[in-house]
Amino acid sequence: MFAIALIPVVLGLVVAWGGLLGWREKLSNRGAGVRTEATLRSAEAFRIGNKVAGLPTVVAGIIGVFAGIAGLVIPTTAGIVTATVVGLVGMFALVVAGGVLGHRAALAVPAPAAVPAGCSGCACGSCSLQKA
Repeated sequence: MFAIALIPVVLGLVVAWGGLLGWREKLSNRGAGVRTEATLRSAEAFRIGNKVAGLPTVVAGIIGVFAGIAGLVIPTTAGIVTATVVGLVGMFALVVAGGVLGHRAALAVPAPAAVPAGCSGCACGSCSLQKA
């Protein structure tokens, strides 16, 4: 039963670390964080979306850690399972809420200007690839 209580602790630490990176704007766009169509439109949208989602995600991780610790000190099997399940459900709900908030914040970031086909995006207006 000891191992069951460790699940929300480990998961909570991972979630809190990801939330902290997003909140501090240190999260890179390589697979972690809020990854919706809105946040993946641009680097700015990704940064803003994950900054907004960061605090609820950190709180979700802390709830997971506390639930695991509670499970470790509760003497009964039913108490351990209850603390673990309640902590995991609370953590999941806050992560989802943070993701929704981050998605909405990313939607508020203006979409980047469309780059013409064949252009590298330098906006010089004299791209030799466009003339070809």
